[in-house]
Amino acid sequence: MAKRTFTGVVTSAKRDKTITVTVTSRETHPIYGKQYTVTRKYTAHDPNNQAGEGDKVTIVETRPISKTKHFELQGVVEKSRGTIAIKEDAVEGVEA
Repeated sequence: MAKRTFTGVVTSAKRDKTITVTVTSRETHPIYGKQYTVTRKYTAHDPNNQAGEGDKVTIVETRPISKTKHFELQGVVEKSRGTIAIKEDAVEGVEA
């Protein structure tokens, strides 16, 4: 049986050796033919804690590691570029 492989974005990396990956896909309704977006969350094993929040990663199906973990991190496709922090001085200047 083939192992499933998904590419998604890491939404949580707060737990040790565990990441939560959100996978977004487009599906077509069987009767109406309209396309819609489906978002699924998977819990994956990250043994070296190499993935961070916002990273684009590839996960592959594996044996059950715990109650909810059935996937393992295959690799990081693209690292996150970080978040944009606004300085408090700039925010105060805008309000005045």
